[in-house]
Amino acid sequence: MKTLILGISVFLLTAFSYQKSNNLSGGWETKTDEGLIGQWIMAEKHFAVTFYKGNEFKYTYGGSWKLTNNNRIQITYGFHTDDKEKVGQTEEMDYTLDGKKLEIKDLTWKRRDDNKPGELAGAWVITGRERNGEMNTMTPGARKTMKILSGTYFQWIAYNSETGDFMGTGGGDYTTKNGKYTEIIKFFSRDRSRVGAELTFDYELKDGKWHHSGKSSKGDPIYEIWSDRVDLGI
Repeated sequence: MKTLILGISVFLLTAFSYQKSNNLSGGWETKTDEGLIGQWIMAEKHFAVTFYKGNEFKYTYGGSWKLTNNNRIQITYGFHTDDKEKVGQTEEMDYTLDGKKLEIKDLTWKRRDDNKPGELAGAWVITGRERNGEMNTMTPGARKTMKILSGTYFQWIAYNSETGDFMGTGGGDYTTKNGKYTEIIKFFSRDRSRVGAELTFDYELKDGKWHHSGKSSKGDPIYEIWSDRVDLGI
């Protein structure tokens, strides 16, 4: 019995150490030889990678991810601006994690955060939007708008995971303080003149949903409700 208990204890300790040492969740950044800045957000099950240079958006891709038993990253593409044919495909990659450095695909990424601070860290999809004073609910399907956040990075993406069509994205840094959510835009695929802008919104978590209100980048009033993708099982 003591041998069995010892064996279980060793297994659990090893599993915990493996999970801790392979914790890739959070925000990562890199810079290529061509001067591109890379932003990588790893939520619990979803991810988004974006490259930009100055105020010019270059490309983005993302989807779902997990670690395999042979210590590799397995990703399934949900969107890809450079190659829509990859949408729906799964790929496995080797990686090396050394402290706050992650090496993958000939790039070295430096950890920006480990999903702290920020109670909004995670992957969200819009499920409600107020129009003419009434809240209209939405059921996410193939066509969806997602916001994915680490502890300091944010990105929104509008895309169709069935057709591979991509509608737009924007992102950068964010802060949350005293019920105020502030975005600092570093890239915007639709309008590069928005880069550098800071947008502040009121936010509140109610029953696990993110209530978001204020004015859009165009100055229009908005009130939206965002739901956790993991909770929705999508």
